Amino acid sequence: MNKVILIGRLVKDPDIRTGTNNITIARYALAVERQYRKDNERKADFINCVALGKNGDFAEKYLHKGMKIAVIGGAGVRTVIFINGLLARYKALHIDEVALYDINQEKQQIITKLCRHVVNRNHKDLIVTESADVRKVLQDADYVVTTLRVGGDHSRVMDETIALNAGVIGQETTGVGGFSMAVRTIPILLEYCRLINEIAPNAWIFNFTNPSGLVTQALKSAGYEKVIGICDAPSSTKFRMAAKLGVDEKDLYVEFFGLNHLSWIRSVKIKDEEILPRLLADDAFLKSIQEFSMFDPDLLRMIGFLPNEYLYYYYHREKALANILKSGATRGQTIEQVNKQMMEELKAMDMDADPEGALQIFLYYMQVRENSYMSIESGLAKRPLLEKGQLEVPDGMGYAGVMLDCIEGLQSKDGRDLVLSVENQGSIPGLEDRDVVEVTCHVDETGIHPVRVEEVPEHCYLLMRLIKMYEKETVEAVQEQSEEKAVQALMLHPLINSYSLAKELVAAYSQAYGGLFHKA
Repeated sequence: MNKVILIGRLVKDPDIRTGTNNITIARYALAVERQYRKDNERKADFINCVALGKNGDFAEKYLHKGMKIAVIGGAGVRTVIFINGLLARYKALHIDEVALYDINQEKQQIITKLCRHVVNRNHKDLIVTESADVRKVLQDADYVVTTLRVGGDHSRVMDETIALNAGVIGQETTGVGGFSMAVRTIPILLEYCRLINEIAPNAWIFNFTNPSGLVTQALKSAGYEKVIGICDAPSSTKFRMAAKLGVDEKDLYVEFFGLNHLSWIRSVKIKDEEILPRLLADDAFLKSIQEFSMFDPDLLRMIGFLPNEYLYYYYHREKALANILKSGATRGQTIEQVNKQMMEELKAMDMDADPEGALQIFLYYMQVRENSYMSIESGLAKRPLLEKGQLEVPDGMGYAGVMLDCIEGLQSKDGRDLVLSVENQGSIPGLEDRDVVEVTCHVDETGIHPVRVEEVPEHCYLLMRLIKMYEKETVEAVQEQSEEKAVQALMLHPLINSYSLAKELVAAYSQAYGGLFHKA
C-alpha cells in the first residue's frame, strides 16, 4: 500500500454529508505549499480529499478552515509585538495566516522579516505574508486590523508643534493633534472600509487607528456595523493591577466606563469582593501602578474612581503642558527619532543572515520608545535600559490580546469580559445609543453586550458629553468637508474652548497639510 502524508491548509470548512448506513462523508480541498518560492510568492497545489466513516466524523468535528487576519498599516513597529501576541492562541482560534499591507513597502519588508523570525524562533507555523496589493491582502480575510498613520511619523511632530505654538497640548488622541490626525485619517480609512465591504464583506474590522474612539465613531456613522474599536490601555492597566495584587488576570474583574482615552474604573473585584475603596485608600498601591502614579492620590480619592492615564491631560493640564515645553522635545519628536535610528540600523545589516541580531536591534529601540511613554508629560523618571542581546519580545499581548479575546468570546458560550469601543446602546445614561463609548463588555456567541452603568457622576458625564459632541462635530466636518464645522468642533473641546483659538488652529493645520477640507 502506498502512503502519502500531506500537510496543508483547508480552503474552506469540509462539506459534510451522510451516505448509506449513516456513514459520514467529508469532502474538502487541501492547499499544500510547494517547497520553493518564485518572486517572493508562495505557491500551492490544491488537493481534493474525501474522508469516510470515522475519518469523516473526525473531519466534521476537528477540521476547520484556517482564518486569516489582514493588517492594514502592517509596517507599523507594533506589528512585531502583535504577531508575538498571536502565537500562544492562534491555533485554538483557527487562525493560520496574517497578511500585511502598507504603502511603505521598504519598511513593510523589514517588519515582515522580523515577524517571520519571531514565528520561527518560537517553532510555530503561523504564516506571515505581505503584499503591495491591498486587494490581495484583504482576499478571504476573516478579520481586518486597521492601524494607520496618515502622513507618517513626521505628521505627528507637525500636529504637536502647531498646537504647542498656539499654547495648547497637541497629543495625538486627547489633544488637538488628535483632531488633525482624525480629519486626515477618516477619509482614507473609509476608502479601505469600502474595499473591505467589497472584498471581505463578512470580516470583522478591529480599528486600532488613533484617535480610536473618534475614528470608530466615524466608521459607525458611515454605516459600517462590524467595526470594533480596540485599545490596549485598559487591558495593560488590568494586567499590571493583577500582578501587583498577586492574582491571575482572569480572576480580577475591572469595570471601565467612558470614552476611548477618557475612561474611569468604577469597580474592581476579586471573587465578587469589591476592593476599589481599599485600593483608593492605599497610596503605595497607587504609586506602584504606572497609570495611576502620575496623579495626585487625593484627586483619585476625590473623584472616587481610578482614571485612564490620558485623563492626566485634563486633571493636570497645566503640569502636562509645562513639562512638555520644558523638555524641549515632544512625544512625536522622540518617536520619530527612535524609529529613524532603528530603521537605519536594520537597513544597514543583512537581516537574512542574522535575524536574531535584527530582532535585538528592534527590541532595543522599542524599549527606548516605551521608556519615554508619558515621561515627558508627567515628569516621571525613566527606567534603566537593557542592552541588546538581553531582550525578549514583551509578554504583554497589546492590541492582539484585545482582538483575540474578542474573537474567543464570539466563539464561546461562556464568553469573555473585556473593554471595547462600541455603540452605547443604553450602557451609559445620557449618551445616545449610537454614540461610540469605551466600556466593559460581555462578549459571547450571541454578540457584544456593553455592561450598563447605573449611575454616572455629573463631573464624569459633563466631560464625556463635551468630548462626544466634539467627536460628532468633527465627523460631520469631514463628511461635509466643512471648515466651519471643524471650528465649531474644536470650540467644544475642553482643552481649547475658544472660538479664536479654534479658528487659528484649523487654519494652521489646513495650511500645513495643503488644505484639510476640499469641497467638491
